Amino acid sequence: MRVLNPDHRLIAHKLTYLRDERTDSPTFRRLAEELMTLLAYEATRDVRVEPFEIRTPVAPTTGIKLSNPKPLVVPILRAGLGMLEGMVRLLPSAEVGFLGMQRNEETLEAVTYANRLPDDLSGRQVYVLDPMLATGGSMADAIRFLLDRGADDITAVTLLSAPEGIAHLQETLADAVPSITLVTGAIDERLNEVGYIVPGLGDAGDRLYGLAQ
Repeated sequence: MRVLNPDHRLIAHKLTYLRDERTDSPTFRRLAEELMTLLAYEATRDVRVEPFEIRTPVAPTTGIKLSNPKPLVVPILRAGLGMLEGMVRLLPSAEVGFLGMQRNEETLEAVTYANRLPDDLSGRQVYVLDPMLATGGSMADAIRFLLDRGADDITAVTLLSAPEGIAHLQETLADAVPSITLVTGAIDERLNEVGYIVPGLGDAGDRLYGLAQ
């Protein structure tokens, strides 16, 4: 698995304010979108394109356009929704699917509770969005789900990652064909005893949308 952690001062700047416990939900949402757009720039470097003939006011020339089928953006519910606008702002012609997954506490197997995706993803480039890569379990399950449907180019994009989560993806997806790319805003120190990233930024879903009552 290829891991990209862009070294950019604007990324570090926005992450600083995302981490700050004083940042309110509206500001947190705006910063998450802005940070996602910066990460999307890195994540889409290898987006598939094809030649496109045009005429400028001066002369004909050949440019490029996104290839068909268009890329598919898949936020993992619910926190991944906070990254969606930042991604489609850069890639407005992409299609969007939704995936909700949780683990059965008895069997520890992934259960899909929401799925708005094409049945056949053959030949599709897919960008999976989830703010936090902590243990890596949910992201690994989501990537396996997409691979099983035929996706042949998957990039996971996260705001923060823990070393444990990266190691889990590398181990569980070592045999994945094609290989997976992870683009992350920062790689933090570790997970604490209850599975939160340290120093992290807390629960991304709660900070984006508030606590469900």
